[in-house]
Amino acid sequence: MDARQYSPSTARNREAILAVLQRVLPKEGRILELAAGTGEHAVFFAAAMPGLHWQPSDPDEGARASIAAWTAAEALSNVAAPRDIDVCAADWNAGEGYDAVLAINMIHISPWEATLGLMAGAARVLKPGGALFTYGAYRRNGAHTAPSNAEFEQWLQSRDPRFGVRDIADVEAAANARGLTLCEILDMPANNFSLVFRTPAA
Repeated sequence: MDARQYSPSTARNREAILAVLQRVLPKEGRILELAAGTGEHAVFFAAAMPGLHWQPSDPDEGARASIAAWTAAEALSNVAAPRDIDVCAADWNAGEGYDAVLAINMIHISPWEATLGLMAGAARVLKPGGALFTYGAYRRNGAHTAPSNAEFEQWLQSRDPRFGVRDIADVEAAANARGLTLCEILDMPANNFSLVFRTPAA
C-alpha cells in the first residue's frame, strides 16, 4: 500500500518557497526540516538542491511514513529517514551543526509553546550564522493582512483554540530571546510570509 500523502497547498506554494530557499540556503550543507508533514516539500526541495543533505522530521507516525514513501518513490539519496521530533522537547536528538532549520506552515497550526520550542531548539542545533526559515500566515502590527487570514484563524481555532495566526513581532521577540535575529520578512503568495532568522556569526 502506498503510504504517500498529498497536500494541495504544497503544490501551490513550493515554487515560491524554493525561490527563497535557493537564495537563503548554502549550495552545500545540512538542513533540518521540522513538521515536514507529507514529505512533498522535502523531496521537491532536495531534488532541486542536490548539494544539501535533508533531514526531515515529524512527530506524527503517518506523516513519517509518507515522508519515507515519497523519498523512496523519488529515489533521492540526499534525504535521510524521517525522525520523530517534538519541537517542545528539551533535546531534539537530531545532532547539531545544521546550516538551516525549516518550519513551513507549523507556527500557526500548533500551540504557542511550539514556537518557543522552535526558537530554543534552532538556537541549539544551528551553526553560527545558520538560518531559521519559517513560512505561513502571520499578523503584522497586531492585525491580519487579509480578510482570508482572519477566516483562516477562525477555522484554526475551531480545530484547537491553542492554534492561531501569530504576530510577526511576537515571533521575533521569541527568537530574540534565544539569540536569533530576524533578517528578512518576505511577502509570499496567498497572503503568507517567509521569515528568515539567523544565529550570531562565529
